[in-house]
Amino acid sequence: MARKVLPYVWPYRLPFLVAVGQVLLLAGLEMLKPWPLKIVIDNVLTATPLPWGEPLRSLAPPALLLVAVTALVGTYVLLGAVSVWNNYTTISIGQGMVNDLRSQLYGHLQRLSLAFHSSSSVGDLIYRVTADTYAIQTLAMNGFFPILSAVALLGGMFTVMVRMDWYLTLIALGICPLLVLTIAALNRRMSAMAMQARERESAVYQQVQRGMAAIKVVQAFSREADEHRTFVNQSSASLRSSLKLYTFQTAYSAATSVVLAGGTALVVWVAAQHVWAGTLSVGQMVVFVSYLASLYGPLNSIIQTYGMIHGAKAGVVRVFEILDTAAQVPDGTRELPRAVSGRGAQVRFSGVEFAYRPDRTTLRGVDFSAEPGQVIAIVGATGAGKSTLVSLIPRFYDVTGGSLSVDGVDVRELRLASLRRRISMVLQPPMVFPISIRENIAYSAPSASDGEVERAARLAQAHEFIQRLPERYDTVIGEAGVTLSEGERQRLTIARALLRNTPILILDEPTSSVDASTEAAIMEGLEALMAGRTTFVIAHRLSTVRRADMILVLSDGEIIERGGFNELVARRGAFYTLYAKQFGINEPATPSAGAGVV
Repeated sequence: MARKVLPYVWPYRLPFLVAVGQVLLLAGLEMLKPWPLKIVIDNVLTATPLPWGEPLRSLAPPALLLVAVTALVGTYVLLGAVSVWNNYTTISIGQGMVNDLRSQLYGHLQRLSLAFHSSSSVGDLIYRVTADTYAIQTLAMNGFFPILSAVALLGGMFTVMVRMDWYLTLIALGICPLLVLTIAALNRRMSAMAMQARERESAVYQQVQRGMAAIKVVQAFSREADEHRTFVNQSSASLRSSLKLYTFQTAYSAATSVVLAGGTALVVWVAAQHVWAGTLSVGQMVVFVSYLASLYGPLNSIIQTYGMIHGAKAGVVRVFEILDTAAQVPDGTRELPRAVSGRGAQVRFSGVEFAYRPDRTTLRGVDFSAEPGQVIAIVGATGAGKSTLVSLIPRFYDVTGGSLSVDGVDVRELRLASLRRRISMVLQPPMVFPISIRENIAYSAPSASDGEVERAARLAQAHEFIQRLPERYDTVIGEAGVTLSEGERQRLTIARALLRNTPILILDEPTSSVDASTEAAIMEGLEALMAGRTTFVIAHRLSTVRRADMILVLSDGEIIERGGFNELVARRGAFYTLYAKQFGINEPATPSAGAGVV
């Protein structure tokens, strides 16, 4: 664990060293605290000169009392000032580490493939990024500095105590083996409880995320009470785990405190005997007992810190579970040559196989070539593999068999950024961000001018409704675009894709959420844009694929027909069946038509 955490400490090594110095200074000031009181008891009250420290030895008792009281106040003032300084330093370092780890974790999540995100809970990932990352501060800062302070105090006070009375010091140290046994007995159980508490708190985040993301479905089916009941159950389970952990931590501290109190009582008993025997002064006993309380304090601090570290370790483990997850789509090394303006790219599927899981193949033997400037339409029933097929082009997933190339280069050899810069996509469902209309459209090309943004919006038939919004292109839309209709969000995503102006265009149901008249206008704009570009269109509305250069009909992950629109209708095979069903044509398909024609 230390090997994983240390790289996050290294950038803060200079302030870290300052914090070490502050902690050592605090330890020294802590050791000074009982000495003014000793001087008052042994020297001021008895009018006995100090055995050391000219010119203090010659001071009269009232003057020495003033010095002792001033030293006492000064020690506490310095302790307070250095403590504030130290807290600021350590918190700054800890928060910086949290920020660095959080940034790295979020960046890593952005690079992980869709396969990872499809199998992960969004709520759990949010909890790991926002809550679990704080554990590194606890582990590295709240764990290290209390132990450093405790070790410094223990070493210094042990040295002074031995010089005062070695026998009493041995009695004080005799308690340590019992403390170690107590720690060993309680520690393992605490680690398991800490992990369970974090997992159940993460489950609460997951439930909130699920309920809020699907609020329309929840309300549509009147499931509010059920969702609330599930949340209450999850929250109650989290509360029980947290209370169980906190109770155990309190019992852990109480058990060790009882052991420490027993040791203190024994030492006080023996120290009193030594005072009566005249081998120890009352002032020395005060210093010794004060150090003893301070001695057991650092020991108790080490014990509590040890328990806290185990709680934090659970969070750090959850963070590094993600950071140690390798990208299932590794980045390549090759760059595609600079695209020629207005020219599409060749995209070649050669015997492509793909499976989300080893036991279930989604695509089988997909083999076709899209030449520069061609429009390839992909149709088929729901679940046929249409969206999966186009998702392979930008390498959201990697093929599990065969090969896929762009301009003759296997996409697995290409840098992801180089490949994806050549592709614009309109995905389903249409996704917009809670930012302005202008920023949403320009998300694909942040450097685009206002004129270019407006042109893309006009082509996507979005300009008219944007003009009706309160701030037009500067209108900020709600989370997930809830202030816009489905069709309006669809048109914004089309405008976003049009703005990027890439050689490859992928349109996944580009007009599924708009009416027929808007569809016709959008398709007119899209056709102007598709000229010269290699375009893949997934469509349920078969009227949108009339002008495609080639239509691929998918069924259970295989291409069962291919050809032009008129050719496939005339063939009366699988495509004709889809076409007839959609347009209410009663003429049956020819059973043998299209058999083996791929």
